[in-house]
Amino acid sequence: MTTKSLTFENASIVTPSGVLRGASLMVEDGFISTIREGAINSHGKRVDAKGGYLLPGFIDLHSDAVEKEIEPRPNVFFPVNVAIYELDKKLAAAGVTTIFHALSFAEGEVGVRSNEMAAKIITEITRLSPKFSVKTMVHARFEITDADAVPYLEELLAAGKIHLLSLMDHTPGQGQFREVAAFKDYFRHVYKKSDEDLNKIIDRKMMAKERSQAYIGDVIELCKSLKIPLASHDDDSTEKIRWLDEMKIMISEFPVTLEAVRAAKTHDIQVCLGSPNVLRGNSQAKNLSAQDAIAAGFGEILCSDYSPMTMVHAVFALYDRGILPLHQAVNMASINPAKAVGISGRTGSLEENKIADIIVVDMNHEIPKIVKTFAAGHEAYSAC
Repeated sequence: MTTKSLTFENASIVTPSGVLRGASLMVEDGFISTIREGAINSHGKRVDAKGGYLLPGFIDLHSDAVEKEIEPRPNVFFPVNVAIYELDKKLAAAGVTTIFHALSFAEGEVGVRSNEMAAKIITEITRLSPKFSVKTMVHARFEITDADAVPYLEELLAAGKIHLLSLMDHTPGQGQFREVAAFKDYFRHVYKKSDEDLNKIIDRKMMAKERSQAYIGDVIELCKSLKIPLASHDDDSTEKIRWLDEMKIMISEFPVTLEAVRAAKTHDIQVCLGSPNVLRGNSQAKNLSAQDAIAAGFGEILCSDYSPMTMVHAVFALYDRGILPLHQAVNMASINPAKAVGISGRTGSLEENKIADIIVVDMNHEIPKIVKTFAAGHEAYSAC
């Protein structure tokens, strides 16, 4: 049940433009009603932030953590409803109040990444969404070499079960895997594929890519007609970014070269970088360092990629390392992704009349510690 009146006091409130010290914030009926320096007189429940930070709940546009919850080891599957219920609790603890679960349509590749399984998971997410603590959305990842995915996507899009769609191309020789060896090393290690399996996958991809232009345009146009935001994955060149601009695809996820992020800036395409990359200081695939890109003035959005717990640590790493002011680092995980998918009018920042998605962060530890998460004024997580 939503708390009717809730006041946070003694807080450092991070707004889109700066930090209000010694400030208070009042929530009424799930919405932020008042923010001001000093105290607020109210008779409802009160939370003493003890000088800690109040941040907007994180909006995570790309998290495929759900895949590992369902299939934690190769060919070991948990019930979908159990996995997503448990992940919902972890997301609240990580400060994520709006999640876009990323499900891959990539038949015959790895584990849960099949058309039938992805569609099944999306259907379960849609069914259970009202019961979760955090706002739960779906990000469909379309491997463009899989023509058989198109009917599944068309049906799910028409039913309103997809809220963001990205185009992926994991064909070796470009994008994330610029060398065939890199493709094989990754899938052999992570998904325990044999050389024979990998060669079959590569051959199939190379042949299918030649035919992909026949249906990619149809999927893009369907998304546009339904006002579904579009993204592209692992962009690697100026030419690829120009194509995004022509297709009106306004989000570039995990670009792998500085050339691509520079081109995205030129074309006003929002660049989404991984918070694990920021926290670690480098890419696990030895591609672009997100930290270096942000330090050079590129990149607008942070997403958790595969690890939601890294969001808060990446935000404060950018601040602690002097790369960004705190409010700008927070914006990358909140208002910027909200703008990119058209929901910033109601969520994504601590501002009056917006939904009360709020994180309380205690800095009296070796690392930033989320002690409470509120989703629409409801306490979704507490460490106290």
